[in-house]
Amino acid sequence: MAKRKKKNRSTKINNLTQSILSILKNDRNKSLNYRQIAAKIGVNDASSRNQIIKTLQRLKAKNEVEEVERGKFKIKHTTVYHTGFIEINSKGSGYVTCDDFEEDVYIASNNLNKALDDDEVELYIFKRRKRGRLEGEITRIIKRARTEYVGVIHISKNFAFVVSDSRKMYVDIFVPINKTKRAEDGDKVVVQLEEWPEKADSPIGKVKQVLGKPGEHDTEIHGILAEYGLPYEFPQAVERYADKLDTSITKEEISKRRDMRDILTFTIDPKDAKDFDDALSFRILKNGNYEIGIHIADVSHYLKEGTILDDEAFERGTSVYLVDRVVPMLPEVLSNNACSLRPNEEKYTFSTVFEINDQAQVKNQWFGRTVTYSDARFAYEEAQDIIESKSNHISKENSLNGRAYKTKQELADAIIKLDELAKIMRKKRMQAGAISFDKVEVKFHLDENNEPTGVYFKVSKDANHLIEEFMLLANKKVAEFVGKQKQKKTFIYRIHDEPNDEKLADLQTFISRFGYKVNFQDRQSITQSLNKLLSDVVGKKEQHLIDTLTIRSMSKAEYSVHNIGHYGLAFPFYSHFTSPIRRYPDVMAHRLLQLYLDGGKSVNEDLYEERCIHSSKMEYLATKAERDSVKYMQVKFMQDHKDEEFKGVISGVTDWGIYVEIISNGCEGMVRIRDIKDDYYTFDQQHYALVGEKTKNMYQLGEEVVVKVKKADLVQKHLDFRLIGKVEH
Repeated sequence: MAKRKKKNRSTKINNLTQSILSILKNDRNKSLNYRQIAAKIGVNDASSRNQIIKTLQRLKAKNEVEEVERGKFKIKHTTVYHTGFIEINSKGSGYVTCDDFEEDVYIASNNLNKALDDDEVELYIFKRRKRGRLEGEITRIIKRARTEYVGVIHISKNFAFVVSDSRKMYVDIFVPINKTKRAEDGDKVVVQLEEWPEKADSPIGKVKQVLGKPGEHDTEIHGILAEYGLPYEFPQAVERYADKLDTSITKEEISKRRDMRDILTFTIDPKDAKDFDDALSFRILKNGNYEIGIHIADVSHYLKEGTILDDEAFERGTSVYLVDRVVPMLPEVLSNNACSLRPNEEKYTFSTVFEINDQAQVKNQWFGRTVTYSDARFAYEEAQDIIESKSNHISKENSLNGRAYKTKQELADAIIKLDELAKIMRKKRMQAGAISFDKVEVKFHLDENNEPTGVYFKVSKDANHLIEEFMLLANKKVAEFVGKQKQKKTFIYRIHDEPNDEKLADLQTFISRFGYKVNFQDRQSITQSLNKLLSDVVGKKEQHLIDTLTIRSMSKAEYSVHNIGHYGLAFPFYSHFTSPIRRYPDVMAHRLLQLYLDGGKSVNEDLYEERCIHSSKMEYLATKAERDSVKYMQVKFMQDHKDEEFKGVISGVTDWGIYVEIISNGCEGMVRIRDIKDDYYTFDQQHYALVGEKTKNMYQLGEEVVVKVKKADLVQKHLDFRLIGKVEH
């Protein structure tokens, strides 16, 4: 008996309903028939067309689309669209933060519709909640967050593609062979997106810059800057403009300023600093009080609005401090010369001058442009030695250069008195509810080739606190002066919101593993217990970890014309005034303060808020670049220590392994769960631990372990550790 032939079964189109809705949403002002929709989906057989026709009729019955004329359909305009910013995760799906909803909206990978990380997007929310969460689909990309990516190029005969370094870039970038800019296979490059055709799986781009071979020092450092869109050199036109500036000190300009050249003045900075943007002056008044001047480089004297130099400084927003270099906001002629308050040189400055008594109370204040002369330049270490020894052990470099009417003893006495006043000011701040963030910084000893030869922790001491307190005083008093005017004046504030309760709760959960706790009763109890926590961990194995996590539990400080005060400092008014060489908001604060001192009218609030938003964004990107450079250098340092065993603290536990932070140098790496061979381990979320199935052995958050370097990946800036065992106590 002959076998019956099987009927050809039609292939069902996956996610057809969502595909049709997406097509109609993207072309919401057009009406499309089933043939046009089929062409956009990329199908051409009768079965697929029938599925499209039936689906269109179902959507019409559900009132989600309308048939505007026979056979032609449009999306219903009753559909509500929302806008927000999308964050892509490493799995290729994303979440949109949207002002219309308290919770983030989940976007599955098949509903991204070519949206990339941090894009501003329009989205449609599904009517039914999936898995108890809001879920939606991207319908339009309003604005790309970025168009340039850093990655490794792979070249074949007829085309090339770039694999991005970013884990959030879920597609490769196609590059036509004639747009590779002579890059060689395997080079690290900067690629610029040009288009993303509707039917293409990948965007199309061109190589903008060849950075070099992956793993090489300059390649990776330049790659870090390029990843965040940060330049590492100035355009030639900007350099030429800066070089032509008149940086001489003239009698005519001095006559317009308060002349403070005869008053004892000095700087205290890191020993390797190249620019000095702040100085202190000190003298004792006849009434026994102290006149203390905080003198800031008068950058706005040279940096004029509307010039290409000012445009470049605004775009940069900030200097970037990488491990091995500084990428300045201003060209060297300004940052290291004209605007640097170098010893034994006259400089134009913008000053806050205070009369202060022995109780560190401000009795009088004055703001304005000055001319100053720095008598001496101290490193923090030298100033610290004077404070601790109460002596005038001052180096030959600070010999006062023939200004015989000032003595070394005067310099030492000034530093000692300023330290006493700073300690009183700091104590008052803490009593008012300020939080003491003296975070230990990881620093590197570098050789002449910028190779790391050692790691050390930088700790703030009295000399650092002295400078900090007087800079805080200047910033606070300038902000108060403008903020308390009878008629509201637009100004640049540095604001810091109260911490999020959820983040504080997460911090409490984490630190409880180490035996610490935070009191959430009220603001005062929170700040007191946070200060106690930060004090209690000093010198402990977990200090670096808890310092970092406590800072991350706080809200981010940012710039705004809308003042809400500064939570961390416990100041109702606060600005940034003291570092215009390296921060553009300080330049704006200088300009506005001078405008109001001259009796000028308030400026456009919306315009300055836009500038604040840009400045906050650039500061955030610079911070990320700085962190990446530290990670890179840590990996580079650990490359040469593969045979050594290190004690570490378990700093994180996930279902794929444990993170371990080495106690001696702050380097963090991962022990992958598959590499722990003595048992089969699973993640116990409740106890923040990996638990062995047979032995019940646990590796918990906060435990001390011994590790060795298994792999140091310079390109990914990632360390893999091999677990040796627990530290026995």
